[in-house]
Amino acid sequence: MVMENGSFFPEVLPGSFIRRVNRFVVECSLGGSIVRAHLPNPGRLWELLLPGRKVILVKNGPAPERATPYTAVAVYRDGVPILLHTQVTNRVARFLLEGRRIGGLESAEVLRREVTYGESRFDFLLQNGSAQYVLEVKSCTLFGKTIAMFPDAVTERGRRHLLKLASLAEGGTQCGVLFVVHWSRARYFLPDYHTDFAFARTFTDLKERLAYSAVSVSWNDDLSLGAEIRELEIPWGILEREARDRGCYLLILHLPHAVTITVGSLGRFDFDEGYYIYVGSAKKNLAKRLERHLRKRKNFFWHIDYRREHAEKCAALPIRSSAFLEHDIALALGGIAEPSVRGFGSSDCSCETHLFAMRDNPVHTPEFTNLLQYFRMDRLEKELV
Repeated sequence: MVMENGSFFPEVLPGSFIRRVNRFVVECSLGGSIVRAHLPNPGRLWELLLPGRKVILVKNGPAPERATPYTAVAVYRDGVPILLHTQVTNRVARFLLEGRRIGGLESAEVLRREVTYGESRFDFLLQNGSAQYVLEVKSCTLFGKTIAMFPDAVTERGRRHLLKLASLAEGGTQCGVLFVVHWSRARYFLPDYHTDFAFARTFTDLKERLAYSAVSVSWNDDLSLGAEIRELEIPWGILEREARDRGCYLLILHLPHAVTITVGSLGRFDFDEGYYIYVGSAKKNLAKRLERHLRKRKNFFWHIDYRREHAEKCAALPIRSSAFLEHDIALALGGIAEPSVRGFGSSDCSCETHLFAMRDNPVHTPEFTNLLQYFRMDRLEKELV
């Protein structure tokens, strides 16, 4: 339902993001009080949910099953609201379909929502000319300056959706996927081969059987849909070249307390509590390299193996690319973090170190998320102009 003012929500309330309590609950400041709000988005949202960011809340009704009094429906980035509510994205998709705003589906009529085939449920069943058309809708909130990507977290369910749609297409049913990108400055769309390599490869493999559409939308402060709707280009050449199991990676390790560690031939070093970021690379089998780093039980071979043993938590962030970026990433990290052990992981190159320290979790800092965004997305823009 769309409000009389064109908004997809009733009264909206501006607040400030504090922290994410769990996958579906956030803590925000609202009118001088700290409140908890439901987050209707399971994505990681690292680039959006940063402390101090302006958020838009709506007050929940009195239904007894409500565990939180509010819902966080949008967050601001660069002065504009970004929709977080994934279910509302389906309402936006229907609004666009009925307004004849989706290329290739200008004459389509919505027959019904949520159509089931076997164990899979899809968002819309359309009548497209003389044929029925199954459409799945995905909400995209991961983007750089002009490149948008989906997903921002591994989605095996999303990959199964693609496979089931392809199976239906083989049987003669028209099928497609619509990616609604909540960023009006986007010009291009790619599957996020960094975060979910399996989804990206399936997306690419099925491009001849499924119709992919990506559109960017804008939002006004009252969460009414902006006038600008743009179809995005999928740069298949870049996808084919870059989406390979090779490239660089960042390991984020959390040390809960100070410790002295012997690092192979480098010797003994005192490490303060905090977060450490390690830069590495793999010319092939990147996924297996990361699996090894995430395990504690293994024979020590690289410098990082000694450091990994003492970390309470470890997260691996791949940066897949055809170009060798390891030294550039290390140089960039040196501008936002403190170099740690000299020669750590860099004994075979001219870098001072490949290990860096930060007091706070880097994924909660704009400097780090901007760095990740650049090497994953923004650096490719020069090829798309």
